[in-house]
Amino acid sequence: MHLTLRQLNIFQAVANHASFTRAAEELHLTQPAVSMQIKQLEDNVGLPLFEHLGKSLFLTDAGEELLGYCQRISQQIREAEDAFASMKSLSTGKLKITVASTANYFAATLLAAFSREHPDIGISLKVTNREQLLKDLKCNDCDLVIMGKPPAELDVTSTVFMENPLVVIAPINHPFCSQKKIPLNAIAKEPMVVREKGSGTRFAIERFFDSHKLTLNVAAEMSASEAIKQAVSAGLSLGIVSKHTIELELEAKRLCVLDVENMPIIRNWYLVHRNDKRLSPIALAFQEYLLNYGQSAENNTKYVTA
Repeated sequence: MHLTLRQLNIFQAVANHASFTRAAEELHLTQPAVSMQIKQLEDNVGLPLFEHLGKSLFLTDAGEELLGYCQRISQQIREAEDAFASMKSLSTGKLKITVASTANYFAATLLAAFSREHPDIGISLKVTNREQLLKDLKCNDCDLVIMGKPPAELDVTSTVFMENPLVVIAPINHPFCSQKKIPLNAIAKEPMVVREKGSGTRFAIERFFDSHKLTLNVAAEMSASEAIKQAVSAGLSLGIVSKHTIELELEAKRLCVLDVENMPIIRNWYLVHRNDKRLSPIALAFQEYLLNYGQSAENNTKYVTA
């Protein structure tokens, strides 16, 4: 059985008016056009839908049954229209974000603030490593990705929204904490805890030291900024991490940021999505929110040193 919405709309109009003529007037059709559509509908159903008794038009049992379905279909269409209207107005829907582990220190706060402005939106946040970030992009498993180095091998749109300064950190009692303008070559001689090879942070650090014809003295490699902070706080060595990961440690005076010449190393945070991704109104709103936040953060950047 093949029924069209057009046929059902015409049927419902005829049923409501109990008249082919008034239904045709309402729908701005000719009466023969209405009669033809009803005939095709009856042929599809295989049963008569109307019967004429004298000059009056009545629904048959099949017509009564079909009218009930038409009313339910019309209601579902109205509900769908309301749902789409709500999505356009950002009052409902879902936002899926995947972020690099380092970015989680500020991404969760931003998402919470965005959620307060749009309380009926569902938010899914995945915090993961670069390999999974790239997989989510390839598989179209998220709306937006926040990361430090966009993939050159994928067809994506990448937008800088905020600086990501990498700073040298030390335990609070380290002699360097009281010094100003520490030469970079002095830092290069110190044992250093850094991210593992292959990470964007490690690549940026090595490239920076290479550009100054210096070699990093790597004492230990760790796969998470949290581990680096704990190692430095315990006195293992110095470390290099994103400034966005150490706000709590600075407030608690567990770590200090060293005043090093030619530093911090300035990287960027990027908002990334596939080029062929059709962003929902919610995703577009969050993108705009993030760009506005990045501009505000850049205008109020402070690099805290000992």
